[in-house]
Amino acid sequence: MEPEKAVITTETDSSLTILHGAVIITMDDDSRVFRDGAIAIAGHQIKAIGQSSQILHQLSDFATEIIDLHGHILLPGFINTHVHTSQQLARGIADDVDLITWLHGRIWPYESNMTEEDSYISTLLCGIELIHSGVTCFAEAGGQHVSGMARAVKLLGLRACLTQSTMDVGEGLPSSWAARTTDDCIQSQKENYDKHNNTADGRIRVWFGIRQIMNSTERLLLETRDAARDLKTGIHMHVSEIPYENQLVMDVHKVNHGTVTYLEKIGFLQNNLLSAHTVWVDDSEISFLSRAGVKVSHCPAAAMKMLGFAPVKEMLDAGICVSLGTDGAPSNNRMSIVDEMYIASLINKGREVYTKGTTDPTALPAETILRMVTINGAKSILWDNELGSLEVGKKADIVVVNPSSWTMVPVHDCISTMVYCMRTENVVAVMCNGVWIMKDRKIQTVDEEEVISKAKEASVELIKRAGIRLSSRMSFI
Repeated sequence: MEPEKAVITTETDSSLTILHGAVIITMDDDSRVFRDGAIAIAGHQIKAIGQSSQILHQLSDFATEIIDLHGHILLPGFINTHVHTSQQLARGIADDVDLITWLHGRIWPYESNMTEEDSYISTLLCGIELIHSGVTCFAEAGGQHVSGMARAVKLLGLRACLTQSTMDVGEGLPSSWAARTTDDCIQSQKENYDKHNNTADGRIRVWFGIRQIMNSTERLLLETRDAARDLKTGIHMHVSEIPYENQLVMDVHKVNHGTVTYLEKIGFLQNNLLSAHTVWVDDSEISFLSRAGVKVSHCPAAAMKMLGFAPVKEMLDAGICVSLGTDGAPSNNRMSIVDEMYIASLINKGREVYTKGTTDPTALPAETILRMVTINGAKSILWDNELGSLEVGKKADIVVVNPSSWTMVPVHDCISTMVYCMRTENVVAVMCNGVWIMKDRKIQTVDEEEVISKAKEASVELIKRAGIRLSSRMSFI
């Protein structure tokens, strides 16, 4: 494929950086891939992209730094659209249990005993793992201390849509949460928005959060919808995770299927809703989601661990924007979006056999998966005007992959190799907002060993405060 002529601006910049000599997978509307490409970056933005010879000829005299990346592959920064950063200290405390036990017996006691400092350390630890897998932006699925998350995101250099976990009703809630009124839930989120939205050089956005339908009154849903619309921000919600959820909704709200049907009935479905998991939906509900422009975050590892097969292919075929998320450490254990790409393609091919009795190796091909972690991710978080592809004028959020290792060599097809062969260790550098936040596989913004040490200490104290005791699986001596 012959690339279009690079767009070169006449503007010069004292801090112009040129990355050249790499294979560049742009993920733009034309799906351009430069075999020997270059990107010119000034400040936070991409100023030019095209063939190396052209960019170097026209801009090298203005550059203060020219980096030769021959043998490497550049992609837009990956976007993780569903992750609980505050749950990182709980990795391993809720394995091999059903969702209700997971929530009521493990995660809610854990989360309700967190301090803001715990959330800060947890988000730092999670952010380190995200960066190592090439993530430059994530959508927080909801925690208790947005201020702690924001402090960590600012320090790490990441980009994020932060959300408070919000509930105003339901069984099993810790007493401190059960005391919250609907007014409290709405007001605290507005305060988070006023305090943190558009901070950290514009890298932080604040969204509204609904934890799940089983812990939300209709008033909370409708007032959240209206507040998010007024502030022109998004809503992040867990939707249709398990059959029990749908049955409860049918029993309580007298609808003929489940959560999505009920949300459609009350007018909650809108194009600023990010619907996480969305596993147990039928054809009519897929139509509701599509018609409303709702975005869906597919978390394949977490789905396989606790929830089931989401109808991802059907949603994509219906025109729904589907992206990828890792979910939190207690439900996935691995915060690697690289792993999620591989798993997403495989399990959705396997689902074709399960549902139709015949194989379809073309289901969710590599190029579709790459869109899910780049441009679809950007659309899902309402940020695609600046993120999700490598184009002039967009933010300089870039992943550098070194394929010259036993995990990826030989590279016959760079697109399929990204999905089926790449490992986290192949991600060698990450740039966010024009700043290197990882170089040579070393995080530049925090001391990884110090964070790990603090996380170990904080997690022990937190689990003790929460009163969580894990039974021994084997005979320890």
